[in-house]
Amino acid sequence: MAYYKKSFTPKRPVKTFRDLDVYQKSIECAVLVSKNIAPALIRLKYAYAERLMDCSLAVPLFVAESHSLRFADFALGVGYLEKAMSASNKMIVYLEHVRGLYGSKLKQDLIEDLIGRYAENRTKMFHLEKSWKRFRDQYGDEKEKKGAGGFKY
Repeated sequence: MAYYKKSFTPKRPVKTFRDLDVYQKSIECAVLVSKNIAPALIRLKYAYAERLMDCSLAVPLFVAESHSLRFADFALGVGYLEKAMSASNKMIVYLEHVRGLYGSKLKQDLIEDLIGRYAENRTKMFHLEKSWKRFRDQYGDEKEKKGAGGFKY
């Protein structure tokens, strides 16, 4: 059994939502979908092409909103992060549907790569949610009623 040493590199501090790995990965996926998948689906007259494009962009949008909302209304911020996870799951369903319908007419390796990226990113979002909850518990935000809710646009 081989053991590999991974070199430790500390994570950069998160100052804005753009620093979140889950945001960066989800916007990469949205760009790949818009650039490489959507045009082919429109040519093939895929009935859900617009929904697929909207869903791919919804993931980074929900991540961005969740990062900001968690300070004003923690539960709402976590709810938006859960919406991002849900949208990631939907993207996997759309991509598997497209793969099943059109097979060789699309770049199969790209579709497989995107499915893997969405699945991995969804897991990272789940870990981010757990991290936010740990941070909130550790620093007593719940006791001090920070992010207690009642936030309205």
